Amino acid sequence: MKQRIITGTVLTILAAGLIYLGDVYFAVAAIIVLCMALYEVYGALETAKHRPVAWPTWLAITVSVPLGMLFGHKVVVPILMAASMLIIAVVIFRQEPKLEDALMSLLPLYAVVLPGLGILAVTQVQPKSVQWLLLVMLLFVPTAGDTAAYFIGSSFGKRKFCPAVSPNKTVAGAVAGLVGSVATAAICRGVAAILVTSPTTVLPTWTFCIAVGLIGGVAGQIGDLFASLIKRHCGIKDFSSLFPGHGGMMDRLDSILFMSVVLYCCRLMFFS
Repeated sequence: MKQRIITGTVLTILAAGLIYLGDVYFAVAAIIVLCMALYEVYGALETAKHRPVAWPTWLAITVSVPLGMLFGHKVVVPILMAASMLIIAVVIFRQEPKLEDALMSLLPLYAVVLPGLGILAVTQVQPKSVQWLLLVMLLFVPTAGDTAAYFIGSSFGKRKFCPAVSPNKTVAGAVAGLVGSVATAAICRGVAAILVTSPTTVLPTWTFCIAVGLIGGVAGQIGDLFASLIKRHCGIKDFSSLFPGHGGMMDRLDSILFMSVVLYCCRLMFFS
């Protein structure tokens, strides 16, 4: 427990510094950690004796930053479609093409790269104060949900939430996690209202932030369970032992990645 808290505190401090820098600094840091998560996912799939086609996905994540800086969030769909077609073409022209190989090759692309492109889109939101608020919610809404679910679930949880995928998760933990996510989103909005004093800056509304906390909390829990499903399929406990008490990079990012898809949708609908 102590090791888990220390690791979480250090990661929180690092995340706060990156949020403050924002823009390209956060984007580059995001790509680095996403590459680490992607490497872990491929390692898990290879442990399960799959033969994923990896190079189109690595190419997609490599070109995402420069293309994103040139063309903005519009590059997300073209990058994903180009990588998908390359993956499928490579599998089709193998000596023994298998549908399973194609599907397992697409999994890292849509489980890691797609959410990663969503994160890059959020780093392009202006003004800076709104970008900071969205990035804070991106990292802390799912993290707070995970933390609340862990402590409440381990202390009071009895009824299992999704035992076929994650036997340790409870209904009490899931409810607490959702409450924690919504409360954190509201706190983020309140702190932003105090810190942002410029009369020309219009922050997202309270309703928007609470809705993002609710939807993002649900998405984060689905992401956590999806990562657990991958690990169960591959026969591993954690994606790696990178962070003491927390597992690997993918273990830390699973809920954040699904949250980033929610914020990317918000980026398309509400922010120019």
